[in-house]
Amino acid sequence: MSVPESTWGLASPLSAVPSAVNQCVADYFAASTQEFAAIGPQFAHAISLLREFTVDGGKRVRPMFAWAGIRAGVEGGGGSFDFPFPDATPDPQSLLTAISAMEFIQACALIHDDIIDQSDTRRGSPTTHRRFTAQHREHAWAGESEHYGTSQAILTGDLALAWADDMFGMSGISAQALRASRNPWRAMRTEVIAGQILDVTLEANGSESVEDSLKVIEYKTASYTVARPLHIGAALVGADEAVVSTLRQIGQDIGEAFQLRDDQLGVFGKPEITGKPSGDDLRTGKRTALINQALINLAEGKGVKGGVEKLRNGLGAVDTEEEIDELRGVIVESGAAADIEEWITRRSQRAIETIRGANLGAEITEEMVDVTAKLSDRKY
Repeated sequence: MSVPESTWGLASPLSAVPSAVNQCVADYFAASTQEFAAIGPQFAHAISLLREFTVDGGKRVRPMFAWAGIRAGVEGGGGSFDFPFPDATPDPQSLLTAISAMEFIQACALIHDDIIDQSDTRRGSPTTHRRFTAQHREHAWAGESEHYGTSQAILTGDLALAWADDMFGMSGISAQALRASRNPWRAMRTEVIAGQILDVTLEANGSESVEDSLKVIEYKTASYTVARPLHIGAALVGADEAVVSTLRQIGQDIGEAFQLRDDQLGVFGKPEITGKPSGDDLRTGKRTALINQALINLAEGKGVKGGVEKLRNGLGAVDTEEEIDELRGVIVESGAAADIEEWITRRSQRAIETIRGANLGAEITEEMVDVTAKLSDRKY
């Protein structure tokens, strides 16, 4: 069942996006299950796990910013499409379906990210590859359970990526809107994969460069999570280059603040709120901007004596809460946690100032300011 047209229009608020996207994605799963589940029970099981992962979790940040781009393009007067003509008239339901497809890209990215990070949980539940592993072990099937779980999760993530393109292309948006949004859609998919490749390289080569960490943030999160969704939304309604450029600038600042907050939560977040293990980034040895800034500060003599060796040797090697708390203390005393908070504040304030001065429309301006403030100060 689609979102009723009477309750969804071009003026629908950003706060309504998550539930509307949930319904769109659920509808897509219902139709796809009916079409493809007969292929076999194991494929039906993969669809079921993907459905649970996609429909039952997530903040819907990307489609929310895409909807903000649509609203800004329409309300800010930047739209260049000749709306009175039937082929170019923006249909709210079709636009909603198109931006909902982003949740399939996110599902793919997270499923694969959990494999790369060897994570056991996501949102407080077993990760997809662990669920497949458990299934193999419970049935005592041939081969190695872990390899089976990883293989099936990779393929399930691939399925999500394929369905993202299917849902976007078959959303019902006009041919004009599809052409206008194709380039930012392609760029978004490539940039998130590029960011992941950079991230994996960073962890492997042990880079302690903050610049390297920020480059990962630029592509893996800022562009993918905020800047490109805003761009795609604006493109869908024909916004001009000036509006697109401003939105991408805003998106880069919001996206960087968003990921820097993630860096803080990866060390200091409460597992009952984040759904991840305590000190998850310290356990896995993730080279975030927070960690690398701490190493730089410690090397400059800030914080505890011998802190560089303590932090460097502890990354990826700590397990107990006592060990994790000790590394947290080293990071705090280095001043890095305070540095990151300052970076978050600076980027968020700059984004808010740009939003307020961009003439995007009174209502969407206030909504975007509110979302920016909430995302930069979130606890999960």
